[in-house]
Amino acid sequence: MKTITLLRHAKSSWDDSTIVDFDRPLNERGRTNSPEMAHRLRAAGIRPSLILSSPAKRAWSTAKIFAREISYPLEFLQRDRNLYHAGLQQLFDVIATQDEGFNSILVVGHNPGLTDLANELLPGLTTNMPTAAFVAVLVDTDTWDLRGRRSADLIEYNYPKKQQA
Repeated sequence: MKTITLLRHAKSSWDDSTIVDFDRPLNERGRTNSPEMAHRLRAAGIRPSLILSSPAKRAWSTAKIFAREISYPLEFLQRDRNLYHAGLQQLFDVIATQDEGFNSILVVGHNPGLTDLANELLPGLTTNMPTAAFVAVLVDTDTWDLRGRRSADLIEYNYPKKQQA
């Protein structure tokens, strides 16, 4: 069994139109939502053994905040250029190359790819993963090649505006 958690980067700033997309920072809401969502991740019992992130500033910043909040060593965070605006097939490709020794991977990236992957694993889950949302899925497999039909169970789908019990 493997756990894959998909995390959409937190809300980014559009204040400065001269900044290229790749370099957009988190805005205030993104910096506020990230620690709260990391606490929800921890409360759901998600303990990634590997965190992979898009290198885009907003994704990398989100990954670092999550890592700090869940006590994941920052020096173990990994950036993968192929996650920047990755589509479904690119996400499958990146995930498939990960070491089988990892049992739980957190992927920090972008829409629409993350929503597409969430719906591929759990058909009809959502039409859109909001910023700072995460979907954690337990997949009945021994490999990180998630292509094709596999048995998958939702562990948690959470997002900033979701009411907490």
